[in-house]
Amino acid sequence: QVQLVESGGGLVQPGGSLRLSCKASGSIFSANVMGWYRQAPGKERELVAQITSGGRTNYADSEKGRFTISRDNVKNMVFLQMNSLKPEDTAVYYCNCRSIDILIQYDAWGQGTQVTVSS
Repeated sequence: QVQLVESGGGLVQPGGSLRLSCKASGSIFSANVMGWYRQAPGKERELVAQITSGGRTNYADSEKGRFTISRDNVKNMVFLQMNSLKPEDTAVYYCNCRSIDILIQYDAWGQGTQVTVSS
């Protein structure tokens, strides 16, 4: 099984920056995708960015140019650098780790960390 713990959320002013971190532990085998999703009140959870164990990245259009996802495969961590934050970025951000191996299936989520962008 895989466990995920997020950190780094908080309150920031518009235009500011935050760096989210996620530590993964457990039986992480083979190819996988780690990513960040967010959910604002009254809205569905949406993809922010994801990165494969091979380093391929995928971003939602609204975050391109402002957010950067990266990972450390040795430490089993994934990061989200968020710059030029806007009030509409306010949400609970969740870390995700999903297997893309045909033989081993898992889809783990962290508990979430609150990001609030407000003056």
